[in-house]
Amino acid sequence: MQTLHESVVSHMMQNDYFSQWMGVEVLQVKEGYSRIKMTIRKEMVNGFGIVHGGLPFSLADSAFAFACNNRNNLSVALDVTITFTKAVNVGDELTAEAKEVHNGRSTGVYLITVTNQKNEHVALFKGTCFRTGKTLV
Repeated sequence: MQTLHESVVSHMMQNDYFSQWMGVEVLQVKEGYSRIKMTIRKEMVNGFGIVHGGLPFSLADSAFAFACNNRNNLSVALDVTITFTKAVNVGDELTAEAKEVHNGRSTGVYLITVTNQKNEHVALFKGTCFRTGKTLV
């Protein structure tokens, strides 16, 4: 039987065609937390022969969304930043882990680390969300 947190993320994934296109796999969900992964494909590479920065950003953004919405309180991004620390290449398997730093009535703050298959940090993402008070499921 799924927890509320897992049910919310499952519902989100059913309608999240971009995360589906990226090949996102949900590994773990608990209150205010998510861990997801994806594998980089050749159509994700930019003109420099490395992954387009939008891919690790989008993976982190999905982990952020799953973590900040999984209490069934519709939350939207208010502010996000990312720092890229290592290049990503075709075949790399990226994991994004979102951890809640602050859970307020109207806002939440999350830190998301993105690592590769060697457990090397490739990006650090910080997101602040706004809680709408509406439910998802």
